[in-house]
Amino acid sequence: MPAPLTLPRLSWGDPAATRRILLVHGLGSSGALMWRLGDALAAAGWRATAVDLRGHGDAPRSLDYTVDAYAADLTATRPEDGGSWDAVLGHSLGGAAATVAAADTPEWTRRLVLIDPALHVEGRDATIVRRSQERAFADTRIEVVQQEHPHWHPQDHELKIDAVRRASAWAVEQTSAQNQPWDVRAQAARLTVPTHVIAADPAVYSIFTGALADEVLAANPRISMSVVTGAGHSLHRDRPEESIRQLLEALA
Repeated sequence: MPAPLTLPRLSWGDPAATRRILLVHGLGSSGALMWRLGDALAAAGWRATAVDLRGHGDAPRSLDYTVDAYAADLTATRPEDGGSWDAVLGHSLGGAAATVAAADTPEWTRRLVLIDPALHVEGRDATIVRRSQERAFADTRIEVVQQEHPHWHPQDHELKIDAVRRASAWAVEQTSAQNQPWDVRAQAARLTVPTHVIAADPAVYSIFTGALADEVLAANPRISMSVVTGAGHSLHRDRPEESIRQLLEALA
């Protein structure tokens, strides 16, 4: 396992709350962009903590951007008073890293929620991910994000630009380059904690759908799945109310 880095944190909710959840963002994003989920979880009585992944936001930089390295950082990230997380939520890359962390260290969390997780990325999906990141780093004007995602909340527009400007473009590029193959299906099959996937709508765009979703679900009966209709890969920004409803249902 790679040497872990210490990840910076943002938190929502009462520090004395009895339920604690870790929020893990996706590639080219930041902990701050999990604000809508953190805010809703705090209102539901959770203490929600989001981190910046290595190479992103205010997190330390490294030469290692394998999914195993991201997972090592997460495994070393514990609640303020130690112990286990009551739940961990991971989006995209964060979902892949959380899957590896939970498979290798089952006591790290009692439950997983994966938002359109990047468990196996190849071919068309790999090209879409790479081009999306290249496009984001090529033009960091807020007008571009507003035009591409007019339905997002204004704070999502602001924070997406902030996330791209503070992330390492080299780190994002290397995350794709160093994960060949990008495949954590074996770790998903080894999960021993209850896991729920909230997937995007394949009619819009999903990275967890079709034969891949069928394979992952068939390999592990502890994994269940729901879909946010009408939402793309960043479903918590595309359709936040429905995403939050499904999240709270999965955590109930």
